[in-house]
Parts: sequence; C-alpha cells; structure tokens
Amino acid sequence: MRTFDSLTEQEILALAISQEEEDARIYEDFVDGLQANYPEQAEKFRVMRREEDGHRHRLLELYKSRFGDHVPHIRRQDVRGFVDRKPVWLVRPLGLKTVQKTAETMEVETRRFYEAAARRATDTGIRQLLGDLAEEERNHARTAEQITLTKLSETESAQQKRLFLLQVIQPGLVGLMDGSVSTLAPLFAAAFATHSSFQTFLVGLAASVGAGISMGFAEALSDDGSLTGRGHPWVRGLVCGLMTALGGIGHTLPYLIPSFRTATSVAVCVVLVELGLISWIRHRFMDTPLVSAVLQIALGGALVFLAGILIGNS
Repeated sequence: MRTFDSLTEQEILALAISQEEEDARIYEDFVDGLQANYPEQAEKFRVMRREEDGHRHRLLELYKSRFGDHVPHIRRQDVRGFVDRKPVWLVRPLGLKTVQKTAETMEVETRRFYEAAARRATDTGIRQLLGDLAEEERNHARTAEQITLTKLSETESAQQKRLFLLQVIQPGLVGLMDGSVSTLAPLFAAAFATHSSFQTFLVGLAASVGAGISMGFAEALSDDGSLTGRGHPWVRGLVCGLMTALGGIGHTLPYLIPSFRTATSVAVCVVLVELGLISWIRHRFMDTPLVSAVLQIALGGALVFLAGILIGNS
C-alpha cells in the first residue's frame, strides 16, 4: 500500500479517474435501490451519477494530453488514508438516511482528496482541474444532505408507509397478539391451580420468553424479504420476538405482588389494556374497523382466558 505523498501527478490523476468510476457505479446502485420506493430521490442520484461521469471524462482528457493513452489501474484501497466503504449490495434494502450518509461521506472524502492533490500539483492545468472538481464535490455533498430533507411525494409517502407496515408494524403486531393471547392460558391455569403468585410468575415468565424465542425464529425463517419487500429477516424476527415476550410479560409482572387476589385482579386489568391496545393498532395501521377489531381480539382473548381458568380449576 502506498502513501498519498509518494504518488506522482500521473498516479494522482489515475487514482482520481478510478475514484470517479467507482463513485458513478455507487450512485447507479443508489438509483437502482431507491427507484421502486423513492423515484424522485433516485432521479437526483441519477443526475449526480451523470456529473461523476463528466468528471471522469474531464480527467481522462487531461490525462491523455499529459501522459498518453495508458491509465494504470490505481484503486483507492491501494493508498493509505481512505475510509473503507461497505458495498451497496450488502446494505439492501436502501433507506434514504443510509444513502445520504454514505453519499455525504463519499463526497467529503473525494473533495479532500482533490484539495490535497491540487496543493501538490505543479502543473497549472492539473491544479486548476483538481481545484474545480473539489468545489463540485462540495456541492455534491450538500445535494446528498438535502435529498433526505426533500418532502416525499404522495406516492413515495404511501410506499414508505407500506414498507413500515411490512417491516415493523406487521411482525410487531403478530408478536404482540401471540404474546398477549397465547400466554393467557398457561398463566391463569397456573394461577388457579397453585394460588401462588411467585409460582404463577415463573410460569408466565417461562411462557413469555419461550414464546418470544419461538416466534422470533419463526418470523425470521418465514422468508428472506427479497420478493415480499418485508425487509431483513432477522430484524423482523427481533421485532416479532421482543413484542411477543413483551405481550406475555405485561400480565405476568403483576404476580410479583405477594397477594394472589390482588395480583390476579391487576393481571386481568393489564390483559384488558393489552387487548384494547392490539385492537387500536389493528384499527390504526391495518385499516380494520375498530368495532370489528375489538370484537375479534376480545373473543379470542376471552376464549383463551376461560380455557386457562377451566384447566387451572380442574
């Protein structure tokens, strides 16, 4: 690996050409990754990609006039001082914030490279071009920052909402419903079988944690999100697992109260709050009529709750 100070003017120009080629490819990847959900933002990166192509052509013309047709392949990773960049294809699906930070880092780094290169250049033409490119890269960094501040169109807002529903709300709601409802039977069966707050707490904790682990793996392994657009499977699995455990622990914690009757009364109140919250989430994010959501969740919860009481008293 070479140091920047050891590079000749010919090598600096060759490195600049390589950088512009790489940056243009990255912006093309941004366009491809954002096109489906953020078409207006993708178009702005398409413009930046064309500008990077223009930089490359100007650098190539100057290089050929000074050093001939052969351009040595000098890459940024061959020179000390550059920041390692994670390939775009490894960070799919792309979000505006991720793209903005990546693009801004790229442009700041490239600008500083051009500024340092211009200071070292002795050829007037090379120095002028490098200085001009440094200023243009400064403008690119501002553009990248402004992209995330741009108000999304109605279409993009709807697509963003859909992604949020698919990747966060849906797995979270599935987990919350499973954790809140499925743990009712073992919890209240243990409560009425033992009449012991602490023993009931242990059963509820085990049921909640076990259900969280099971649901987390089930969601993560259901699909990889490549065709459904549901996002990274392990993120969905984490959301689903945590919400499942949370749904069960909510009505388990009251059994830390030593008095069995008091603990059971509080637990029943917590269950009612949980079922109401689930109904509201379904109404708010899944467009389910509120009355229908309440009746569906209440009926399911009541049946599981009664099953637990009957088994515990048998």
